[in-house]
Amino acid sequence: MKRVIFVFIAALTVYACSSSDDSSDTVNNGKDDFNRGGLLTNVADKIIIPSYEDLSTKLNDLQEEKDNFIASPSEINLIALRDKWLSAYKVWQSVEMYNIGKAEEINYAFQMNVYPTSIDDIESNVGSGTYDLTHPNNNDAVGFPALDYLLFGLAETNADIVEKYTNTTSGAGYKTYLSDLVNQMNILTETVLTDWKSGYRETFIASTENTATSAFNKLANDFVFYFEKGLRANKVGIPAGVFSTTPLPSKVEAFYSDKNSKDLLVAAIQNIQDFFNGKAYNSTTTGTGFADYLDYLNDITQGEDLNAIINGKINDASAKVLELDASLSNQVDVDNVKMTEAYDALQKVVVLIKVDMLQAFSVNVDYTDADGD
Repeated sequence: MKRVIFVFIAALTVYACSSSDDSSDTVNNGKDDFNRGGLLTNVADKIIIPSYEDLSTKLNDLQEEKDNFIASPSEINLIALRDKWLSAYKVWQSVEMYNIGKAEEINYAFQMNVYPTSIDDIESNVGSGTYDLTHPNNNDAVGFPALDYLLFGLAETNADIVEKYTNTTSGAGYKTYLSDLVNQMNILTETVLTDWKSGYRETFIASTENTATSAFNKLANDFVFYFEKGLRANKVGIPAGVFSTTPLPSKVEAFYSDKNSKDLLVAAIQNIQDFFNGKAYNSTTTGTGFADYLDYLNDITQGEDLNAIINGKINDASAKVLELDASLSNQVDVDNVKMTEAYDALQKVVVLIKVDMLQAFSVNVDYTDADGD
């Protein structure tokens, strides 16, 4: 998610030795001549662009199914629409991290996956029929979470949900809002993908310097920020009550569909590990990734094998997540200890990538927080 400035109370002085914004392109006392451009090329061509292409395809499928449902609301068409929503939501887990380029410029992630969604804002928009979906005030009333409510949360049964769309009083409003949401998500995704394929790719892979605004440094920070905030905190820590006095089960991702929250978390962890290892999207092919960079630095410094350590801790966290109930909200209600154990396992990864990995890359953290890392 977009970086948010928190009150800085955690002492992170370990970063003082890393490079400043005006530092030269060489790091690690001039020893580092790793091919960052090759890493960025692999990330752009084999991971990011294919991920966006797949998301675009899935959203096109969602749009077609949405049109079918609006033309003929039925339980069968509702279930088919839900399936397309879930397929696209799983692919979303592979692109949410990339808050860079056009995605950062248009606040893409904020318009796609702010949760929990606001029922009040959604119902107000539906009732008025007048709204600007791109306005920040509607960030919690759009995207995948808003669709989660509209497809699963309007009523207790499928028949009653369909009735909401066929009701002579409210049906037209719900149909219009549902349609506008899906169309907006499709347009936003096409905007970001087109930018990557029409010039930003070249800008991205050429930006290898060690500065706060370089593509490499921003990508490294996006990776860490997403793992720490978007994955560890939002998907697990907040619902488990790690940052509050009580657990908050209603704040899980995909709350209204209930049984999909764990699947989305599993997809997110797998995608972020694949990225770390330079694995091509939806492929067994592996190119240059952060893991290779750490191996290179280990070779020249004879330091710790951070690649192996980080992958091992991600595997440990994945094992903890796989023990969770399909419904993370139910897991919080029934046995929250397993949720906090999964959080603790994810936190061990955060320390490694935020401190050890970024120090090895000589990259400064470009955000601050109060999580006590």
